[in-house]
Amino acid sequence: MAYSTTATSDDLRARRKAAAAECTRWLTGRRLPVAETLRQLADVATEDERDGYGNGGEVALLEQEVAELLGKPAAVFMPTGVAAQQSVLRVYADRAGTQRVAVHGLSHFLQHELNALEEVHHLRIERLTSDPRQPRPDELAAIPGKLAAVTLELPLRDGGFVLPTWDELVVFAGACADRGVPLHLDGARLWESTPYLEHSLAEVAALASTVYVSFYKGLGGLSGAAVAGPADVVAEVRRWQRRLGSNVYTLFPYAVSAREGLRKVLPLMGELHQRAVELSAALQANGFRVFPEPPHTNSFRVYAPVPADRIELAAIRRMEVTREAMSYTWQAADVPGWSWVELVVTPDTLAWPVDEVAKGFAELLED
Repeated sequence: MAYSTTATSDDLRARRKAAAAECTRWLTGRRLPVAETLRQLADVATEDERDGYGNGGEVALLEQEVAELLGKPAAVFMPTGVAAQQSVLRVYADRAGTQRVAVHGLSHFLQHELNALEEVHHLRIERLTSDPRQPRPDELAAIPGKLAAVTLELPLRDGGFVLPTWDELVVFAGACADRGVPLHLDGARLWESTPYLEHSLAEVAALASTVYVSFYKGLGGLSGAAVAGPADVVAEVRRWQRRLGSNVYTLFPYAVSAREGLRKVLPLMGELHQRAVELSAALQANGFRVFPEPPHTNSFRVYAPVPADRIELAAIRRMEVTREAMSYTWQAADVPGWSWVELVVTPDTLAWPVDEVAKGFAELLED
């Protein structure tokens, strides 16, 4: 869901919530009831033995699978991506003897974590750029002095799910290597990025020292994340996992759902990206604009030449009549009189014909 401040009123938010509760069809999927979720987890679990504080059981199997997929010697599963990435950047800072880390100004670190890197770990943030695009090697070169690490968010979600090209990524990784600074990939949606990059997960991960991946976004897991990299770095990350209170007594429900996402959803990423490209073209033919065009992943932004409160009301009315949920909450765009929403293509989206989705969105402009 979009993080930006919504332009709609409390009444519209309440009305959307009520309409969503009555929906029977969802373009981007829905959260299953608790009991049904637990039954599904029981059906797909492969281990009878629980993990203990993240050791053994389904968690160990998941860590092995992730390490193999990413071509790294080791991986550690953690309940949250915030703790996972704080941990690995703290490891790099302690090793380098400097608190300076280079990040994008629109990265999740700076936009949604309450200044955790600075407040908790006293890291000093060096912004590569704040433009809605991936950073360039010259912007890294413009930051003088010693750096503990450089991070890339693939894709850059708050920039509109944008990726570099493969050649751009190789050049940027080379610039980090030439400077002798570790490159860390914030790959919350890395699973979704390989169709555009046209290289495997292992080939992408090979360009970086460490990689973070998430399991509850594109893969549809309950929660959780992993950091993969050299065994000694991962071992230190495990120590910070404990220090940050992230080694909870057992993590098996999250690991079970993550492994199921790897089995069922990961193989669909190419198809999901292709459907996003098709949907973006259809929406543009019906009065909308999209960014990026064409989409780099299975997710992209849809812009409408209508104020947010008007199109949000139209979306709610349609939900009430059709019992179909087609979009998240519409947000006010930077251009006055325009609005935008994120469209995330999931396995559920594949059941909707492209022309039906385009027609449903077009009805919002006609209302």
